[in-house]
Parts: sequence; structure tokens; C-alpha cells
Amino acid sequence: MAEDNATPAAAVRLTALTKDFGALRAVDHAELTLHEGEFFSLLGPSGSGKSTLLRLIAGFERPTSGRVELAGRDVTALPPHRRDVHTVFQDYALFPHMTVEQNVAYSLLVAGVRKDERRARAREALATVRLDGFGDRRPTQLSGGQRQRVALARALVDRPGLLLLDEPLGALDLKLRQQMQTELKQIQRTTGITFLLVTHDQEEALTMSDRVAVLDGGRIEQVGAPLEIYDRPATAFVAGFVGTTNLLRGEAAQRITGRPGTYSIRPERIRITPLNDPHTPTAPSGPTAPAPLERSVTGRVADIAHAGPHTRFTVRLDEAGDRLTVLRLNTAPALATTPDSPVRLTWHLDDAYPVPN
Repeated sequence: MAEDNATPAAAVRLTALTKDFGALRAVDHAELTLHEGEFFSLLGPSGSGKSTLLRLIAGFERPTSGRVELAGRDVTALPPHRRDVHTVFQDYALFPHMTVEQNVAYSLLVAGVRKDERRARAREALATVRLDGFGDRRPTQLSGGQRQRVALARALVDRPGLLLLDEPLGALDLKLRQQMQTELKQIQRTTGITFLLVTHDQEEALTMSDRVAVLDGGRIEQVGAPLEIYDRPATAFVAGFVGTTNLLRGEAAQRITGRPGTYSIRPERIRITPLNDPHTPTAPSGPTAPAPLERSVTGRVADIAHAGPHTRFTVRLDEAGDRLTVLRLNTAPALATTPDSPVRLTWHLDDAYPVPN
């Protein structure tokens, strides 16, 4: 899917980019533009082509066909060291025999930068990632999150035009990963450098990114802001991969929504009420909306799963045995339901979003 390239300042522009590994097409005619100073994510499952796309941008792989431009310059045939790009990998690859400051300044040493300037720039980079005063420590004396920030500082010290992040938080535990998501976004805003993140973690991509590209089978399925990707998926794959959804097709869609086609209904958009609840609105018999612009169906609870801040209900509908998943925040009193309890499910008509086939 091509993207609207109305903004002229492009940090990265990919044109009909294709990469084949023998009979396998890893990237299939990718068309993509990254704007200067934005935080952009490539999101997709394993084997979707996102890491190959990153390696093509970095210069670690040569495309089968197509073009890579960085800041308006065609770099398709250039090796990695001639591109204004740095990459942070999941394996931080810090030198254990060097201090933190020496690790950060290493590329400047190789480039022949004077010692006093190397130290000043390394300390500036460490300050950017909030590691002031850590320069004399060894990597083994740091936590996982601190080592990740050292790797970031090392990538930032050369002030690249583009920073590529290849699943850099994958080795961290959940709490630290969430903390680093916030810090990475803050660092990106502070430096103004264009960040390109590769991840399979939906929450990570939606939390940090200005825009997201969702990939599947080497093709870019959709490009957009996180809320657009979530609320208005362009394909059934995007609807099913990004977040949790009730994806309805064919006869099931007709029965449940009352309309033909393919629809995505997010579980948190569905209201669940016990049929024996005195506060449940009275509705005509059958799957008729209990209020204008709403749709309603009845069923029985098949499963209840408590997940901390919310509870997930699986409901087996009375008509034809279809099932819907409902998420209910645990901010209200618990529902008086048990497995096999009769319930009514209600949602606004606009919350059944039509998905192109």
C-alpha cells in the first residue's frame, strides 16, 4: 500500500523496494516515506519482512530491485559506513574491557576525533540518556536498562540523521521495557533525530510511534497514526494483528451486525449486561438495537477471564452459536454473571468498522 507523500522533508524514501532470497520474497515492492524528526515503527509478526526492510535501509542487504533514499540522496548502492545511519540491536555488543565513556566514544576514536572533543561529546551523549556520572563504570556494573541506554548513547554520539532500532527492548523484563519505552520517546523528542523502530510488540509500537507501518508477508498492509491503525484497520490482517478484535465475515457478519461484508468490532466497544439485571434496557425480541444507532444480541457466557485491570468475557450467541469477546474495565462493580449466565451485548453501529476484503 502506497502512502501519501505530501510532506516534502523525507528522512527516508523507499520506492518499489524488493528483496528476494532465492524463491522467497522477503520484501515485496515496499513504498514508504519517513518524515524528518518522527518516531516511526515497523510492526509485524516474525517473517513479515520488517527486519529485512531495516537491513535494506541500513545497507546490510542489497535490494533485488527498487531504491532507497536518505535525506533526498540515493544510497541504494552505498555500503553501511557511507550512510548517515546508526543501528541499535537487541544485543547491545558493548566492549566489556572498556569503560562506559570509552564505549560511547569508540566510533569517534576510530574517526580520529581529538581526545578532548571525544570526551565532551561522549559525556553529552550520556547526559542525553540520563547517565551522567556513569562514564567510569564498566558495562558489567550496569543494569539491563542502563546498558541499553549506553548502546543508545553510543549510537547518538555521531549525531546521525537516522537511528534504526532493531527490537532493542526485547531482552528486558516487562516493567523495565515499559519504562524504556517512555524514555526512548523522550530521547527522540529531545534530539530531534528520526527514529525507526522494528518490533513485533503492538503495545510498544502504538505507545511510542508517531506513525506505524504494519507488515505481513513482505508487504506493507497499512501506514498511519497509532489510533488510525487501531480504529480504522485497512485490512482484515491489520484488524486481527493490532490489538484484539471480533472479526466477522460472511453469514456471521450478516447475523450479528445485520449487514453483509466484513467487520471489526473491538471487544472494549461492546457493553455486556446480565439479562436478569433490573438496569438492563428493555429491548424487542431478537437481535434488535435497544436504542437508536445501536445493535444488540443475546447469548450466554462461555468463559470469564480476569486480567487485572479488565475482565474478558467470551459469549456464545443464541443465534447459530457464534461467539463474541468482550472486555470490561474493572472500574465498576463486578457483573453478577457466571458461565452459562444469559447476557445482552450492545454496541454502537459505528463500532462495527467495515474492513475491506
